[in-house]
Amino acid sequence: MRKLLLKTNGLSVLAVALLVVSLACAAVFCSSYVIPKKKSIKREPGLPTITLKAQKITDTLEALTDMAFPGNGEMWVCKQNGVILNFKNGKQSNVPVLDLRSKTIKINNGYEERGLLGITLHPDFKKNKKFYVFYSRPIDTKGFNHTGVVAEYKLTESGPVDPNSGRIVLTVDEPDGNHNGGCLKFGPDGYLYVSFGDGGGQHDKHGPIGNGQNLNTLLGKILRIDVNTDSGYKVPADNPFVGKADVRPEIWAYGFRNPYRMSFDKVTKQLFVGEVGQDLWEEVDIVKKGANYGWKIMEGNHCHNNENTPDTGCDIKGLTMPIDEYSHKIGISIMGGYVYNGTAIPALKSKYFFADWTGPLFYLKQDGAKWNRGSVKLTNLPENLKITGINEDQNGELYILTNPDTGPGNKKCGIFKIVKN
Repeated sequence: MRKLLLKTNGLSVLAVALLVVSLACAAVFCSSYVIPKKKSIKREPGLPTITLKAQKITDTLEALTDMAFPGNGEMWVCKQNGVILNFKNGKQSNVPVLDLRSKTIKINNGYEERGLLGITLHPDFKKNKKFYVFYSRPIDTKGFNHTGVVAEYKLTESGPVDPNSGRIVLTVDEPDGNHNGGCLKFGPDGYLYVSFGDGGGQHDKHGPIGNGQNLNTLLGKILRIDVNTDSGYKVPADNPFVGKADVRPEIWAYGFRNPYRMSFDKVTKQLFVGEVGQDLWEEVDIVKKGANYGWKIMEGNHCHNNENTPDTGCDIKGLTMPIDEYSHKIGISIMGGYVYNGTAIPALKSKYFFADWTGPLFYLKQDGAKWNRGSVKLTNLPENLKITGINEDQNGELYILTNPDTGPGNKKCGIFKIVKN
């Protein structure tokens, strides 16, 4: 977090931010209690830095979380408060696609992880006009903070979509306000993949093994469901835990803390996820059917809460390790990203482009069974911006969402397209 020198009622903004973080973990997508100082990024030996350019589309919005690209020059942008904006050929329309503020929880300024978190288009969107959103709604049940909702909507020919016209696909009650996941992606198989965090708080203190390892809850999981039905959803027959006692059949993979963003490589069909760590490590995983990614046994390649190597500190039998990790000396909250399959930036071809919330950008290049990490430098991008999302359009070109602060409460959030330098 950058240092702010403004004063408010005798308290520096930095002091206020420190108090907020100490009480409620880190800012919107942050994973650690510690607000890091500006740090020099450790360069990976052997891989060159790729220099690209950030082409500004706008920087006058508030708290952006996700995007969708329906075609015809349109770009939909989710605001955390529940509004989906529509841009046509780079210009913002006065009419939103959908306004869910009557459904979503009222979000806080500054620290906030709830709200409208994800959007995706149905594979047959051009025909059926269906799209799906993930949002947080209020809950009155004691012991829970809010409900995570996956809902289906249908685009209308004119005017915004009626927020009351949605079909609720799936709901999950969540005990705390953080670690919500919130990513929606259709796989090459036509099924909807949904990410849920471990239910929040710190260190997954939800029962003796935590929600991440508990196969009888949807929290701390990536789900795979069939939404091609008139109500609710169906469970695909080939899901890995179908027919097993005391296991939720919707689960595709488990052992996650906060799989905030995931994406499919359009060429290899592999599912990549950026898994937000606790206090020490951030990781990138390739998600496989039925696999256990270790939380809260592991954080990255390390035993949770210590820096011992896995073979000396905890039982790693049956766990799937990340393809990459980086320490909190480099960044503190991974945003995930995409394997680049566009045509405008040859230097990124087939590389996994991703970011940390605090600003560093990286790429992973595969070398046999190993993935090596290099750095990405963006010119024309203002300093000290948080990166709140990375998105891919229908042509495989990439965009980043930015925020100069820790969360909602300012109207200086931006959208930048990644182009050749």
